[in-house]
Amino acid sequence: MMDAFITFARYNRKMNAQIYDVCAQLDQGQLEADRGAFFGSIYCTLNHIMIADLYWLQRVTKQPSPLVDSAGEPLRIQALDQILYEQLATLSHWRSIIDDRIVACVEALAQESADLSRTLDHRLMDGSVVQFTLNKALCHWFNHQTHHRGQVTTILSQLHIDFGVTDLLLMELD
Repeated sequence: MMDAFITFARYNRKMNAQIYDVCAQLDQGQLEADRGAFFGSIYCTLNHIMIADLYWLQRVTKQPSPLVDSAGEPLRIQALDQILYEQLATLSHWRSIIDDRIVACVEALAQESADLSRTLDHRLMDGSVVQFTLNKALCHWFNHQTHHRGQVTTILSQLHIDFGVTDLLLMELD
């Protein structure tokens, strides 16, 4: 099962790089226009995916987020729809770092033969705590990324923008 999670982590990294490269060609208006997606715009959706990835990475690794604000202070996440950075280039920079950490996290879990049945505490935004197995948490984590990235590619498709191949089977993953 860990091989599948490694594949999903690498796919996530590859797809994020591909999507961010395409989005870098858009102007701010195209990125921020409310397109009716769950988080409205392409930009808000990309921010949400990053926030969720940071939360799951912290839950699994027990390490703090590496993100910092413009003053170099740790960036505090307060909401699932928070805008982390105003510029796509900055968000893209951190996206790449986080994606590398996600891959390293899953590879480390495989290396240590992590117990996929172990329980993780999951604190909801309202402060309540629920528990999931590591297996279920990893499944949710990668499914969540794909779900929201699919919203971004739908918007890009509606704008007649080619975002490339998204089929995992057709990709070379490093």
